[in-house]
Amino acid sequence: MISIKTILLAIIGFTGGFIVAAGVFAFITKIGVLIRLAVRTKTANRILLYEDLVTLGAGIGNAILLFEIKVPVGYIGLIIFGLFAGAFVGCLAVALEETLQVFPIITHKFKLKFGMPIIVLCLALGKGIGAFIQLFIMVKK
Repeated sequence: MISIKTILLAIIGFTGGFIVAAGVFAFITKIGVLIRLAVRTKTANRILLYEDLVTLGAGIGNAILLFEIKVPVGYIGLIIFGLFAGAFVGCLAVALEETLQVFPIITHKFKLKFGMPIIVLCLALGKGIGAFIQLFIMVKK
């Protein structure tokens, strides 16, 4: 018999996963990757299709990772996946570069006269320490 503790843990796990996935999609939407691509390719009338495809792809990818589904792809599948993954990373890198324009807005809004390099350093150190903890301390295989 399934206990209440197990049911609550499952609910918390699924909720956490949905929140993280929603955060990633909100981030991708906020930085304007899809809109910028649609404008550049002159296909802005298909933006809803792009959003649906991103959501569908993320859902299928999450299901494959969550349930450890073996997908036979072969060399052609790997080449296609590599092309799509490269395009995604390239578009995301360009969009992330544009978010760096946030720092001048923050300094103006909060009237920061000095200390911005320290803030950026703290952000980088926090990311590095978090990655180190996740990779070397939490993962024990």
